Amino acid sequence: MTTAEPIRKIPVRKRGNALGFWFFKTSLRAFGLRGAYGLLYLVCAYYLLFDRAAVASALAYIRRRFPDHNWLWRRMDVYLLFVNQGKNLLDRYYLLAGGEGIAIRVEGLEKVADVLNERQGFVLLMAHLGNWQAIMTTLRRFNRKIHLVMRPEDNPAVAESLRIDAGGENIAVISSEDPLGGIVAIMDAIKQGGIVAIMGDRSYAFASVDIDFLGDPARFSCGAFHIAALADCPVVMLTAAKKSHSEYVVAIAGVFRPRYQPKADKRRQLRGWVQEFAALMEQYVTQYPYQCFLFYDIWREAADRTDKKSNGQ
Repeated sequence: MTTAEPIRKIPVRKRGNALGFWFFKTSLRAFGLRGAYGLLYLVCAYYLLFDRAAVASALAYIRRRFPDHNWLWRRMDVYLLFVNQGKNLLDRYYLLAGGEGIAIRVEGLEKVADVLNERQGFVLLMAHLGNWQAIMTTLRRFNRKIHLVMRPEDNPAVAESLRIDAGGENIAVISSEDPLGGIVAIMDAIKQGGIVAIMGDRSYAFASVDIDFLGDPARFSCGAFHIAALADCPVVMLTAAKKSHSEYVVAIAGVFRPRYQPKADKRRQLRGWVQEFAALMEQYVTQYPYQCFLFYDIWREAADRTDKKSNGQ
């Protein structure tokens, strides 16, 4: 089992520019969150009408989450998804700027009591669900260094506006484009007691497996579980959901302790753990259907790989 595999370079249209982010920041200062929210409805209507690529990327999820909705209803679903993503982005900037008035409630801390008592670190498994900045805010109470495994942001306006590494010495970034997906730095961080945060619903440079998600085969990364099995450390899945204008709920959705069984097929074991992760994601999107911000066709990736195998590639 290898930790990395070649990934196909897919050109991604960059959205967001310095002027647009300045506009929303200024609106936040002038009108507060509610006023800035109001502007989103116009901006998101523009994207719905004129950004076909954005709509198509959202429909991959919407079609499976709402299989009974007709064409018009699905467009409304996409619109609501855009609006909710916009609210999450505004909240993220608001939290980074030290804004007050947004409460973050944590549920399920008792599930990680044993994990926090261990000297070594653990893998924090996240997904494109809700507001991950709320999760970062919550992790500060764990008093451990946080290592975010991610691709370098290639849109300078986004990087500057969201300030991903604004946590100072307590937050570091491990590039997934480093050799072997940054595996050496990841293992070292876990050994030193750090928290390694990985998005589990994108393969990036990690190996991946095809599992069932919302009724169809989808391609998910298995890197988090493979790393945890090698390091003999837990995997903790956290989600964050916007409950109201002024409240988020961060929940410990699950705790895994992956260990490879001798002589058992490793890929099959990985697929089982990833399927459990996907099942927890399905529970989330059942409750919060408009807070799933995948915007990427993980189902097409699975279908493409199946076609390549059937063609002998």
